[in-house]
Amino acid sequence: MSKRSSPRGSDAVPGAGHQRRPFTLVSGLALSLAIGGAWSTAWADTAASSATVVVTTDAAVNADAADTPVSTAPAPATPAATPVADAPASYTVDAVDRWLGPNPLTRFTRYYELETGHNVAPTDPNAPPAEKPGWPPIPESTPPMPFTDWPYGGTTMLGDNRSASVDSPLMVAVEHTAVGKLLNQANVQVYGWVDVGGNLSSSAKTNCGSAAGAQGGCNYNVNSPAAYDYNANTIQLDQAVLYVERTPDTVQTDHLDWGFRFSAIYGTDYHYTTSYGIGSYQLLNHNYLYGWDLPMVYFEVYDPKIFQGTMIRIGRYISVPDIEAQLAPNNYMYSHSITYTLDNYTNEGIQTTTAITKNIIVQLGVTVGTESVFWHVGEKEGNPAFGNSLNVLFPGKTFLTDPGATPSFTGCLRFVDFWSSDLNLCADAINGGAWGYNNLQWYGLTFYHKFSSRFHVSAEFYDMFENNVPNLNNVQVQALNAAFGTDGGTPFGSPYIKFNAPNEALCKSATVLRCSAPAYAALAYWNYQPTPLDNISLRTEVYDDAAGQRTGVKATYCDLALGVQHWLSPQIELRPEFAQYWASAPVFAIGTRKTESVLSGDIILHF
Repeated sequence: MSKRSSPRGSDAVPGAGHQRRPFTLVSGLALSLAIGGAWSTAWADTAASSATVVVTTDAAVNADAADTPVSTAPAPATPAATPVADAPASYTVDAVDRWLGPNPLTRFTRYYELETGHNVAPTDPNAPPAEKPGWPPIPESTPPMPFTDWPYGGTTMLGDNRSASVDSPLMVAVEHTAVGKLLNQANVQVYGWVDVGGNLSSSAKTNCGSAAGAQGGCNYNVNSPAAYDYNANTIQLDQAVLYVERTPDTVQTDHLDWGFRFSAIYGTDYHYTTSYGIGSYQLLNHNYLYGWDLPMVYFEVYDPKIFQGTMIRIGRYISVPDIEAQLAPNNYMYSHSITYTLDNYTNEGIQTTTAITKNIIVQLGVTVGTESVFWHVGEKEGNPAFGNSLNVLFPGKTFLTDPGATPSFTGCLRFVDFWSSDLNLCADAINGGAWGYNNLQWYGLTFYHKFSSRFHVSAEFYDMFENNVPNLNNVQVQALNAAFGTDGGTPFGSPYIKFNAPNEALCKSATVLRCSAPAYAALAYWNYQPTPLDNISLRTEVYDDAAGQRTGVKATYCDLALGVQHWLSPQIELRPEFAQYWASAPVFAIGTRKTESVLSGDIILHF
């Protein structure tokens, strides 16, 4: 086996119609932290009395999804729960390599068997350090957490990433083949996972027959805005993901390094990753249940001599700076918060990340908006409603294919200390804020704090909006939609988009044609690690869709969810959970209920 790290592993000002509501976010913060704070006290007391040291492991995922490395300082592996027959002489890479044998298929299956019950990959006594000397210590381990360093996105993590350090059964299997040798020499890895999940929901309808939960069936989308399990009472392939990547070594300090990532996803989760213009016909023209996407395709260059290290990324990548991500292993729980479900997902452009000091990281980027593509910038389409007296929104003969595809600015400032706290302030994809496919103007922050070796909190708060959104309360807009269909007479109506078009707004005044549509979010995950292979998460959330543009209903939402992440090994993860949702207006079960209960879970198999 190859040697691995040890043990591895511009600025937009809201328009007049944008009603800022500062106390809404403060109230959400108070409620979210109050719910979790009371519950966390008992955890903190328990954690304080424990002297267990959390160790780290290889996990077949970096988190940028969230680009987080999966290693810390060397630590002893936990004994296997069930000893493997004819086990290797020691749990080290050399002994394991000899025990696995030469046959790729045998190596692949026996590696799963070998790692069962362990929370770390086989150790390599000769591996170089996993992080720069003197940098803040890596706070977490995988398993059981979905990351090791606090996620901030938009870059391979600075200061604690070694090239080709993902613990992958596939890479172990092919290591001694001609292809495997070429990949190892180039520090390129090919790996991924399969995620299958299901749910039982109080919003589900009965007597649906064979169409239950299918796209267009009677249980289609009834769980929304709960996600990603939007179809009730179903079992589905959420995502099958393949990565081909080379990550820059950000621990070394003496040379330029480079990297890339090509990622492909297939499953129901493509609904949430789709960017307008990249395979979007599947979702927007056909509304397929299963589809594909390429959520990350980028190239990186790392220069360790610019300040404490600078990364430049070019391509399509996951938006900064969320505590959740589209890729399943990068999340605490199977379901997602409403905060994340309705958030920015991907950007295309150039993102720079610079460590000014070991404790301060600055990110600056230029993109073409959110969920938009560069070839849509300035592109125009014919207006099917041109010349009609009802056409009051876009009266011209043509309109932009996506008004949100426009040069945009991203800026973030991250502070991390030596006491396991992290604060990241961000403004993502900021431009004029014109109503677009998903032209969200995102201002917010993420915060992490580790109270003990077993207990930490991750929190996120934002104010997000679009400007000049058509007003569904206006009779002229209503007449236009009646004559031409949803979003009629706009770039997002038929024939360009037939399904899943961006929502219009429920403005406060019925006399205006357009208004700004804000949304406010307060979210926290409270996490307790009882064993090296288990994590328990409590999600507390308040979400205010002030104009109904994000969910289709003008309402305030609360979410309380409890989930367990149990790892059978570094390669197999089970995530059962229960979530309870409340809303101030009927929204669940296609606008008929104010509450919803969902029992759900998934299994992730890494390869």
